[in-house]
This record gives sequence, structure tokens and C-alpha cells, in this order.
Amino acid sequence: MTVHFIGVGPGAPDLLTLRGRDLIAASPVCLYAGSLVPPVVLAHCPEGAWIVNTAPLSLDEIIAEITAAHAAGQDVARLHSGDLSVWSAMGEQLRRLRALAIPFDVTPGVPAFAAAAATLATELTLPGVAQSVVLTRTSGRATPMPGGETLAAFAVTGATLAIHLSIHVLSKVVEELTPHYGADCPVAVVWRASWPDERVLRGSLATIEAQMAAEIDRTALILVGRTLAAEGFAESRLYAGDYDRRYRPVGSEPRFPEGRE
Repeated sequence: MTVHFIGVGPGAPDLLTLRGRDLIAASPVCLYAGSLVPPVVLAHCPEGAWIVNTAPLSLDEIIAEITAAHAAGQDVARLHSGDLSVWSAMGEQLRRLRALAIPFDVTPGVPAFAAAAATLATELTLPGVAQSVVLTRTSGRATPMPGGETLAAFAVTGATLAIHLSIHVLSKVVEELTPHYGADCPVAVVWRASWPDERVLRGSLATIEAQMAAEIDRTALILVGRTLAAEGFAESRLYAGDYDRRYRPVGSEPRFPEGRE
């Protein structure tokens, strides 16, 4: 028996990995975060599967469901939206399972920031503009931010920011970032990335608040950075004709003759 923690992606059912799909299909028990996981994903569950929406459950109740499946020798597909490595509450579940000696594995999913960038047809790292992406959020009722992890601290780097779970405090985000990025810095808000009703707002730190609509809520991602609208950036050296690399030796004395190390 194994508990399969599966990231089911940002919403579109075809952004579920093949591994995730197959594990769901092979698991007689499915626990899913119903507030964010699209119901269409549950179509992969086998006939007669025990399917539980964990949105109204406490951690103790979730672990009780898993413990019961373990006692019955039944694999569990534990579904979370996006990717499990950030803001999934997986860590606390794994700690409980380790203590109970219940085996588990983890299957990654497409994260929301990647789906949002795809919708925008934007590379978040461009030569000479930004080479780092910071995934962050603001403090919430459930989870406060550590003291050193502030928007201002990240803004000093000039990195592209992917700000999650913060659309309800957009004015605070704008206020904290404007001194560092400038009022003209490009901003994009992507609501329900990859869902059929996805919405995109583009603007700047100076204009984005005026574009907001009431229905754009907690599932919106805020992207901030110069890469969102950059055009005059340098081309990467990776594909330059005179760039000597392992798979394309250049010159009379290439570093990697015949493509070998």
C-alpha cells in the first residue's frame, strides 16, 4: 500500500502528467482538495473508488482516511492542485505518515506560475533583464511570512516575482514594490490559469489596481517584473554561431572536441 501524493496541475485536465493519471486510475481510494482540484480529474478514478473531498476535513480527519486505507491495504491517490512543492500542506501530511510508518511517494505537477507564464507567452528570465524568479506570497490568516521574507526584500534583487495568494491585498503589493521596480514596471494578473474561464489583466504597478474586477479572487497569480514586456533584451549566447559548446564545437581548438567532454 502506498499513498501517492499527486500534483494535478493548475486546472486544465490535460496538464495532468501521465504518471499522475495512471496512479489515480490504479488507486481504489482518492482524496482530493475539492476547493481547487477540477472535478474532471476524478474521471480517472477506477470504477467503485472511494472518493473523498478533503476541503471540509481537518488534518486529523484526512490522516484517519489514509490510515483506514492503509489498514485495508488500499493505495491512495492524494490530489493537490498545481505542484506539491509549494503551498500544498503536503509537508505536514508526510510528517504524520512517517510517524505512522505509512509509505508514500510524490508525483510533481505543473505549477500555477508556469501555467500563467504560458498563457502570457512570456519567458520569465531574459538575458540582461532578470535571471531569477521568486515564488512568494504575503502573510495570511493560515500562514504568516517569516520576518526576512518581505516583498521589499525580494524586490531589491530585481527578479521577476510570482506572487501567490495575495490578490486580496493587491494595493499593499503595489505599495511595497513601486519604490523598487518603479511605477511603470509591467504587471500581469492571471486568474484561474488554464481553466476555461481564465482571465488575464496586463498593466503596470501604476495601473493594475484600476483594472481589477470583483470576481478575480484568491486563485489569481500576480506577476511583476521587466521581463513581462521586455523587447530590447540581448540574445542568449547559447545559440550564438560563435559560441563553443559541447554539442557544437567551434574554432580550431574547441573545448569539447567532437562533442565529447
